[in-house]
Amino acid sequence: MMTDNHIISIIVEHKPGVLYEVSNMFRRRNFNIESITVGSIGKEGLARMTITVRGDEDTVEQVTKQLHKLVDVVKVAKLDPERSVVREMALVKVHVANSNVRSDVIQYANIFRGNVIDVSPDSLMIEITGDSEKINAFIQLIQAFGIKEIARTGITALQRGGKAFRA
Repeated sequence: MMTDNHIISIIVEHKPGVLYEVSNMFRRRNFNIESITVGSIGKEGLARMTITVRGDEDTVEQVTKQLHKLVDVVKVAKLDPERSVVREMALVKVHVANSNVRSDVIQYANIFRGNVIDVSPDSLMIEITGDSEKINAFIQLIQAFGIKEIARTGITALQRGGKAFRA
């Protein structure tokens, strides 16, 4: 039985309590949410949830069936990662002991197409976007300098091509 990360895109009513309702369904069914992002889709009263769940195909099928049953869920789709644009964003605050370290961290950020978004006498804050593997590689690379803080958004994704997932 193979377990992978699966991306589920959900259009929901954009109102209080919906996130609780969806996450509570996962809790009741003993499914774990690996990551979740939520945001307005530009259509009045609707939002998109992008949820990453680890499991086999049967688990993901159960998740999608249970999501369809929720009142505030308008539409559910499992995204094919090979045919989707998948991104995550991270803010990483790195300790910089001196100007040489500062220069090295800035060079690494540039290589990973990250942006320096905050500078203080003893730290730099880097914004980096991409797939999870890219962000993990950047974090691993700069760990030797001393990471002060990390904040990650979780995965957000859209299917490639002209076809749109709409309510």
